[in-house]
Amino acid sequence: MKTFPIAARDIVVIGASTGGVEALRVLVAGLPSGFPAAVLIVMHVGAHDSILPSILARTSLLPVRAARHGDLVEAGRVLVAPPDFHLTLLGEGTECRVVLARTAKENYTRPAIDPLFRSAAAAFGKRAIGVILTGTLDDGTAGLAAIKACGGSAVVQDPEEAMAPDMPRSAIENVTVDHILRLDAIPDALAQLAQASIDHGYSAPATHEVPKWVALENKFSIEGVAMEGLDLLAKPSTFTCPECNGTLWELNHQRPKRFRCHTGHAYTERSLIAFQGDLVENSIWFAMRALQEKHMLLTRMANDALAQKRTKEADKYHLVAEKAQQGAEVLRRLISELPDNS
Repeated sequence: MKTFPIAARDIVVIGASTGGVEALRVLVAGLPSGFPAAVLIVMHVGAHDSILPSILARTSLLPVRAARHGDLVEAGRVLVAPPDFHLTLLGEGTECRVVLARTAKENYTRPAIDPLFRSAAAAFGKRAIGVILTGTLDDGTAGLAAIKACGGSAVVQDPEEAMAPDMPRSAIENVTVDHILRLDAIPDALAQLAQASIDHGYSAPATHEVPKWVALENKFSIEGVAMEGLDLLAKPSTFTCPECNGTLWELNHQRPKRFRCHTGHAYTERSLIAFQGDLVENSIWFAMRALQEKHMLLTRMANDALAQKRTKEADKYHLVAEKAQQGAEVLRRLISELPDNS
């Protein structure tokens, strides 16, 4: 197995989704001045403008800003994933730099948590600390598994206090987690973990093994490379990618089960179900709107026919219009009965 040099500094990577703004504000505010590790954050903000860095900077003792492509990863700084880019890392010798990649979405989101965690695992090995906070579904679980596979530490917010407990629960159920903590206890735990690596003399460059699946998936999310190597990690499934309609491949030995397509889109089972549910609902709304517009147009045509004393034609238009309206009502009731995607 090929080995990679890790950066000389420790790193804390944090993932959050629903309810994450307040959780991140509390966590970052609790980190002490001179914190001996770099801190990188992904929150699901999609392509929308984000003021998260300025919100965190108001109460942080550490400098906080949005990450930029090529940034040197430095101890005592907080970098936040910008909208619509995966925040990833690439280690080179004793240095590690930020790579912002607009590659395929993972779990139907960009930035996603998994790409950051996987890249931190490969670059930092046992010096990486992954933190999963509040959020729906299960983005971040596979990334946390990568950190553990490379010797790092896993910290998860207690799901009992999380605004959205799905992400913490998924991590606990599928990864050997080192610490399950209330939010206000996480900053001290991170400081102790970072200090422990200093006390153990981890300041010099070292090497560590990177599992093949971590290294290859990093290439997918960082470089956006062609997916010829997918057959090394996965087998074809009977499902298709809802974003590009390509075949989804089921990744081997993954918990939770995950899928990738040749374009690079990646999903857990739960995120795939949620996205498919959204597609179904959107399609029904589209069909309902089309039927409502058909009803309105036919009603107008019927009224015009009546004004011109074309009674039979008007009756025909009214009949078809009524059927269109009935169809729209059926779809409206169907939408109300759709199961919860989560």
